[in-house]
Amino acid sequence: MSRRNLEPSETAYLARTRSPQPELQFSQSGGDPEIERFFRTHYVSPDLSEMKQEKLREKLSRAPELAVFDILRDSKCAECGADLPARSFLFTEAKRPLCLGCADLDHLVYLPSGDATLTRRARKYSALSAVVVRFSRTRRRYERQGALVEEAALLKAEEECVADADARAWRREREAVRRIDEDVRFAGRLAAKILELFPRCPPEEALTIAEHTSLRGSGRVGRSAAGRTLEDQSVVLAVIAAVRHRHTNYDELLMESGDRAWAREQVRDQIDEILHSWRSPEPAAAQ
Repeated sequence: MSRRNLEPSETAYLARTRSPQPELQFSQSGGDPEIERFFRTHYVSPDLSEMKQEKLREKLSRAPELAVFDILRDSKCAECGADLPARSFLFTEAKRPLCLGCADLDHLVYLPSGDATLTRRARKYSALSAVVVRFSRTRRRYERQGALVEEAALLKAEEECVADADARAWRREREAVRRIDEDVRFAGRLAAKILELFPRCPPEEALTIAEHTSLRGSGRVGRSAAGRTLEDQSVVLAVIAAVRHRHTNYDELLMESGDRAWAREQVRDQIDEILHSWRSPEPAAAQ
């Protein structure tokens, strides 16, 4: 690490529990000092100011937020034995399921997701809070459903949100206009890049591809980090995807077979032919 002039900084990792957080251990041997030091050490640039380094250390050593599970199966509290039917809230500690009462979280109220400002303010004013998650069987991951916060904190957050609702609405409208303008300008730059790589591509086609692949929130190549910087490979991938859907029968083949790899193989030659024609230089002008 010295080659990059980075400086070591050791960080404590804390467990997520109701009681004062004990430090987590990385080694199975009960805390081998060398192993612990190795995994707790981060390397930071000496160019960072002392204040930024301190903020970074605080962020890395901060205990993870408490998580409460919106369960999909019936369970039972390991302390009081209470039944916890599906769609109940459950907290785990030391791999044991606990009801909110035994977890000392039953005085909190549930705030569903949907209003980011209200949630942020309520959690800021709540001395104790927890995020509520539920396992998605389709996506195979836990997803946030809301938060548990103190009732007084929620009331204060609601009052603030009502007081500045008009100002926040105006800011949202202004931000929406800014994003639209930003997206239009980016689509123009992307279309120009497409024409640079594929000079025989019809300009209206290039613009259509650019607008489609750069659609905000689409998750397409144009919205990736590489796509936003107009890297050649990302732009080529965006064009290939557009040609596949717009100029071949790939969608019909995929619908019939359900086999994405097979359907792509069937249209590969068509795509290559179109891309070759778009890459070809302009014919020489007649003398």
